[in-house]
Amino acid sequence: MTEPVTPLVICRVCESSDLRPFFDLGSQPLANSLLDAPNAPETVYPLALTRCAQCGLVQLTHTVAPEILFTNYVWVTGTSSLAHEYAETFCERLAVHARGVRGYVLELASNDGTFLKPFQARGLEILGIDPAQNIAEMAERAGIPTRAVFWGDEEAKRLRTEKGPAAMVFARNVVPHVAGTRDFIKGCRTILADNGVLCIEVHDAAIIQGEFQYDSIYHEHLCYFTLETLFRLLSDSGLHIFDIAYSPINGGALAVYARRTPGEESAALRERRLKEQAEHTNTEEKWQAFARQANEHRTRLRTLIERARARGEKIVGYGASARSSTLLNFCGIGPELIPVIADLNPLKQGKYTAGTHIPIQSPEAAMRERPDTVVLLAWNFAKEVKPYLAHDFGFRGSYIVPFPGMPRIESEFL
Repeated sequence: MTEPVTPLVICRVCESSDLRPFFDLGSQPLANSLLDAPNAPETVYPLALTRCAQCGLVQLTHTVAPEILFTNYVWVTGTSSLAHEYAETFCERLAVHARGVRGYVLELASNDGTFLKPFQARGLEILGIDPAQNIAEMAERAGIPTRAVFWGDEEAKRLRTEKGPAAMVFARNVVPHVAGTRDFIKGCRTILADNGVLCIEVHDAAIIQGEFQYDSIYHEHLCYFTLETLFRLLSDSGLHIFDIAYSPINGGALAVYARRTPGEESAALRERRLKEQAEHTNTEEKWQAFARQANEHRTRLRTLIERARARGEKIVGYGASARSSTLLNFCGIGPELIPVIADLNPLKQGKYTAGTHIPIQSPEAAMRERPDTVVLLAWNFAKEVKPYLAHDFGFRGSYIVPFPGMPRIESEFL
């Protein structure tokens, strides 16, 4: 029987046992384990960071079993208009790198298929792989061929035998979620055509570090990659990074492009490597400073919300994401400070936040209270949330914006 949670004893990339913990966010429930009632029982797990002294990878000190995390899932990519816009850009970039390569397009952790649709619209054969049965079924109904399995080298061998190699393989925001990181990447190499292109997109740990984004830390997100640590992971499996691009998703992400054979590196890739070296991104000292700043951030955020409540302001949160779960639990913010959170995802409406037990409602229901202040928990989607609240609900109040950097009040709307 699989243990529900296991302590980390070796690095997920280089397998060194020299791991040095530096930031503890306390025991927290799973970020997406929303409750049907505020008094429903829930399980908490350790949530803390450690750094491998050998390769520099920052990662969680404990691993929750993937069967618990991903078999039933509530995050749906297609609820974000930014995701739809970026999906087109992502498709164009990958297609340019793989021009002339024959074969199908494979996405790992394809969710509802939002990022496969642009490839499908170009007449390319597509296939999605996602372990969440409920989300895979949703994608199938939308016309996106999807298999509900966990990815690894054995699954890659089966698929290659059945369908042959893939021309383009991409894995967005999934590699950091995988406990068997090396096996996952080995599977990527196995399924990739000899001249095919692999794209791996991850949260940018340098941005997390520099902007104090501790809300990116949750049980699903096991690893926090920089370019240096991605290089180590892919090269160990015989994959060679040749270019890098940046994504607006998740508060700032980096996407690396790799092939089976080495080739000339782009100027952007060389520039990023030099930047990490100059800023000491991968050092223990920089991550220790991040932990201190995160604790200061928690104090400031609570103070802003408490003062608004003391002034008698009506407060609503916006965005019941995994990020917001970490933020609310680490800061100890419950319904006494934020009485309700609005979220567009119908799978979340009518439920309660994990650990902090704040009711989640549709934006229509939450904004009916005519709040004075919105705590922008979905701060990384500010450019679409602010116009939406202003246009659809006439909101002209203040925003408490937790990130990037230290929390602040913004009175303007976009």
